[in-house]
Amino acid sequence: MHVCFIEDTHLHGGTQIWVTEATRHFLDAGLEVTVLTPANGWVGPKCAGIGARVVSYDFDGVVGEDDENQRIWAEALRDADVAVCTVHPPRKGFHCSVFAAGVIKRFGLRTILLPKTGTIVPEYKREFYLPDEQIRSAVIAITDFTREYLINTYRIPAEMTALIYQGTEIDLFTRSAARQAEAQKRYPLPENAAPILGNAGSFEDRKGQIILLQAMAEARKQMPAIHLMLVGDGPDEEKLKKAVREMNLEQNVTFFPFTPEPVFVFEVIDILVLSSLYKEGLPNVLLEAMSMELPVVASRLAGVPEVVQDGKTGYMVEPGDVPGLVDAIARLWTDQKAYEIMSRNARRLMETQFNKIQQFGAFIRYFQKITEER
Repeated sequence: MHVCFIEDTHLHGGTQIWVTEATRHFLDAGLEVTVLTPANGWVGPKCAGIGARVVSYDFDGVVGEDDENQRIWAEALRDADVAVCTVHPPRKGFHCSVFAAGVIKRFGLRTILLPKTGTIVPEYKREFYLPDEQIRSAVIAITDFTREYLINTYRIPAEMTALIYQGTEIDLFTRSAARQAEAQKRYPLPENAAPILGNAGSFEDRKGQIILLQAMAEARKQMPAIHLMLVGDGPDEEKLKKAVREMNLEQNVTFFPFTPEPVFVFEVIDILVLSSLYKEGLPNVLLEAMSMELPVVASRLAGVPEVVQDGKTGYMVEPGDVPGLVDAIARLWTDQKAYEIMSRNARRLMETQFNKIQQFGAFIRYFQKITEER
């Protein structure tokens, strides 16, 4: 079995981390793996370092869909049984899954194209998910919400849409006293800070960190020692830092850079807060935090309610609802009995339904199934 991952991005978010982990697992399981990704991106060197074949292309140049780039992609896809293509935003009329389908068709490749998505963006076109019905393809959805949307809105046949949760690495994301000591060194915070909230991800509008800062300004009136760790990077970083100064939140908010080891963040915080406003699927950070027995306060978006079960593993709030965020955080922290129950429930859910090792196996079984049907 030969798998090709198509990652048309330079980013280093949760999806890209999952691709590197999947690459490692698939190689260990005896599969061949090729990664097709832009030159100078984050994914390529990571996957090359663990033994994958990496084929790179010019991120800007490929938009022209010229013959040279078609041949680069054909070379990457030629021996692949399946090509898993993350559905990224279109760029100047170019879309990676549509381009991949065209290459497969032009060169007569046997590769089955599998666009993979967890995020629904209403302005996306049906062809991003089902690019060309003259080639073999299917869609992998990583949330049930996404799968139902693809079926009901885009009218993609149910038999062509598979639900496979990505899961999380349960053994890694397990509390450790030794690691907690290291975490406190990496993430120094004010003494007696409590509760410590964590928000990890790209600093951009859709993630709603500005809403979370507004909630912090209100929450500290009830909980003066409350503290927020903002972990990541992105285009809104300076804007958020300016907002912290304008709201006089310097004593309640600390910024830390993106980390490929979020487990240390989870050793420090008490509650994970997902304040996203739109364009979410089922963020890995939720699964990782819940595996570490952390209850979650999260926006009610897409697949998030499939793991953040309101009142059982955390609390849900409507996107952009500042008072709702404040209330949910306060309720969760002030009722320590409920907090402990939700912590245990979160871990149990991850163990029983979201074990990444089991889910990698589910991906492999699906690949085998569709190639046998071919």
